[in-house]
Amino acid sequence: MNLPLEIQDLRKQYEGAKSEAVKGISFSVKGGEIFGLLGPNGAGKTTIISTITTLEQPSSGSVKVFGVEVAKDPMFTKKQIGVVHQEVINSGFFDVQEILEFHSGYYGLRKNKDRIDFVLSKLALYEHRHKKVKQLSGGMKRRLMIAKALVHNPKLLLLDEPTAGVDIRLREDLWKFVQELRSEGMSILLTTHYLEEAEELCDRVGIINLGSLVELGNTKDIIRQYTHKKIRLILTEHHEVRSSYLMEVIGKEFLFVVPQNKTLGDFLNEVSIPVNIIRDVQIEEGDLEEAFLKLVSKKEVQAMQ
Repeated sequence: MNLPLEIQDLRKQYEGAKSEAVKGISFSVKGGEIFGLLGPNGAGKTTIISTITTLEQPSSGSVKVFGVEVAKDPMFTKKQIGVVHQEVINSGFFDVQEILEFHSGYYGLRKNKDRIDFVLSKLALYEHRHKKVKQLSGGMKRRLMIAKALVHNPKLLLLDEPTAGVDIRLREDLWKFVQELRSEGMSILLTTHYLEEAEELCDRVGIINLGSLVELGNTKDIIRQYTHKKIRLILTEHHEVRSSYLMEVIGKEFLFVVPQNKTLGDFLNEVSIPVNIIRDVQIEEGDLEEAFLKLVSKKEVQAMQ
């Protein structure tokens, strides 16, 4: 079975640029998964999205959607994918329903009322369907962009910073909807700067920086590999502690930074602190943001050498 998205050794160099914007990146998106493409500004994320959607032509390499090279059959690609771009596009003189009817027509869907009503209801836009786009709030315009991307029932959804500038409630509603789409079998490629969202939503992530793929893998595995956990012990009395994990002592509070795979029991045995003088134990696990910053910084250091 063909993968929803398969990218092999993708390279892109813009005319007049001194270096490539994308430098031999390879990854795939599996059926029914949420894949996070993460990186700082200028890392190459939008260039990759633009190449998938045929807005940009690759300098070399291969981009396939469901087994078909996007450059060779762009019409097939466009029917399979839905795209939510970063920028809010304002078609202010049409109402919401008209926009979705027009957009359905681009895909040859002349009788698409059921799908339009479904998408409007899911995105809390149904009661606003007769409003002109210029009357909508910023959050509603963002929802309309998502509705446009879904109106033809695509199999692969590309979300390029979909929650940029929206309020917390809309963000939470959107992610619930995204998880519903995934549960129905849709494959999703997500770019976001909200790393806590990527950690919660993404089955796998690819981290890129300076046009190169820095790390690729299961989200939880990357967190375990590239982060530490913090253990804070609060004692009932003063006690001398010697440990390579000890980072800070404030009175009777001791802060330790330990590997993710070390259990609390093994740690307590190593530090040799009597259990009866431990008043409290606080554990802070590592997260995707910590792993991301470590990997991105490592790449930047390598580039300077």
